[in-house]
Amino acid sequence: MSFAAVSLRRDQIVGHVVLARRLENSRFMKIEYISRRNHVHSFRFHSRKEIDREVLSWLREAYRVGQQRHLSK
Repeated sequence: MSFAAVSLRRDQIVGHVVLARRLENSRFMKIEYISRRNHVHSFRFHSRKEIDREVLSWLREAYRVGQQRHLSK
């Protein structure tokens, strides 16, 4: 299952992570409801410096969704 996507553009980094929950955060441009346990959170960064521990935690959580570990809960 796809859990994240990232595209490098000339002046920005755009992408999304799929989480098993809706995570309200001002850093997300859009959150799309796919199913009860799949929410696509889109982001856009203008600098590598914006990829911090918080973003890495999103990626770890999304990876678990990709492995479908969230379904065993």
